Amino acid sequence: MKDKVFAKPIEKQFEFDEEVAAVFDDMLSRSVPYYKEAQEIAKHFICKHIKEDSIIYDLGCSTASTLLNIEREIDKKGVRLIGIDNSKAMLEQAKKKIDIFNSKIELYEGDILEFKYEEASAFISNYTLQFIRPLVREKLIKKICESLHISGIFIFSEKVISEHKLLNKEMIDYYYEFKKEQGYSQYEIMQKREALENVLIPYTESENIKMALGCGFSHCETIFRWNNFATFIAIK
Repeated sequence: MKDKVFAKPIEKQFEFDEEVAAVFDDMLSRSVPYYKEAQEIAKHFICKHIKEDSIIYDLGCSTASTLLNIEREIDKKGVRLIGIDNSKAMLEQAKKKIDIFNSKIELYEGDILEFKYEEASAFISNYTLQFIRPLVREKLIKKICESLHISGIFIFSEKVISEHKLLNKEMIDYYYEFKKEQGYSQYEIMQKREALENVLIPYTESENIKMALGCGFSHCETIFRWNNFATFIAIK
């Protein structure tokens, strides 16, 4: 289904409700540059680091596309793939996909800040941290690090801002040009920007890396970036 959520006047801040969930896959493909390429990179490193009889968590799994993509490539025995999301509507869409593909992915509705994680080989977070209040964001990163075994990895993708004000504006403008090329109108772009105000709070690239290192990871760096979108890998 094509994303037309912001083709009409907005009445509330952005949330992952039924209306968004119904068009979310289209929204991702047209709103996040090189999303599939970032997914492929994440899958590559996860498949390299995963151990037998271990766990992969996807935090804010939405419609489970990332986990389904990984599941097709895993060649280790006993690996559990677990998706967690606090949006019931998103998980309903995910369950439909899982049934279609006869997948063994486990889905849980819950708060990723409060979820009780088992020891894992890998965590994934695609454009999820930016929706978590900065005051508690580090608490989650520490929890992720503590739940990984040594050499386990955390791969996360985020919108990022530039520390240079003019460059930051130019990057945002360039991103909006990308969205126009995907068929979004100027009105839709501005409507979504307003809906995300104070809901999506991005960090700079260096702030994301500093946060990971400060929360216990031994190494963190950017493995993919386009303009103001970046994918990071943190190693315990």
